[in-house]
Amino acid sequence: MALTGGAVLAAEQSNDFSAVKRIVALSPHGVEMLFAIGAGDKIVATTDYADYPEAAKSIPRIGGFYGIQIERIIELNPDLVVVWQSGNKLEDINQIQQLGFKVFNSDPKSLDDVAAELVQLGELTGLQTQAEQVAADYRAQLADIRQRNLNKPSVKVFYQLWSTPLMTVAKGSWIQHSIAACHGDNVFYDAASEYPQISIENVLLTQAEVILQSQDEGNILGVDWSAWPELPAVKNKHIYQLNADLLHRASPRAILGVAALCEALDNAR
Repeated sequence: MALTGGAVLAAEQSNDFSAVKRIVALSPHGVEMLFAIGAGDKIVATTDYADYPEAAKSIPRIGGFYGIQIERIIELNPDLVVVWQSGNKLEDINQIQQLGFKVFNSDPKSLDDVAAELVQLGELTGLQTQAEQVAADYRAQLADIRQRNLNKPSVKVFYQLWSTPLMTVAKGSWIQHSIAACHGDNVFYDAASEYPQISIENVLLTQAEVILQSQDEGNILGVDWSAWPELPAVKNKHIYQLNADLLHRASPRAILGVAALCEALDNAR
């Protein structure tokens, strides 16, 4: 079965959300959101790569993209399991639900969704006041970024998601929302899929003015763009490496990723 972002699924649901004391959070961004609203101390297990804030590093790991240790969830007997449909196996999510655990699907698809899910998590954990404040601050910062960049000249952007194979982002993708907030013109916006595989030749045809890469060494070293000085981004030295955790995670820190992306585009302007 398919889950929608922010869906709460359970055999029986109680309205006494303040009773939620034990949470299993099955995504790095879910962990960040829970810590942001003051529920970090309720997390009893999480998945690989959940490394922020520092306290998250000491939370026991019970799986990753390859699967979740369902028997550990049964042993931990959490009041709430925060799943991630895009990053957890659907059969694992279904099994957790079938076992009768309260399940919340945290799967933000846009920058605005982050604020909405912060509020929902606040309601689920009895931390409404804190969550609403964090969400309000996030919304204000996002609105400010959008307003400040609204009338700036558009810049042609190529976002290098990965190098081997060479991949980028298009409309509907998470990164596209950040590019749009900074008034960038994604040169592969109209690609057929959200994360298309492309060729060097495809990129050269776009005449991109900026190349953005994650800071992953494999991504940076995978393509030596200096071999194509005819590309404006190469000619004018507008190739920037950005923090992947800030850009790719749907958490309150996404604001920092958007700000860094906007700064890179301002350099090109």
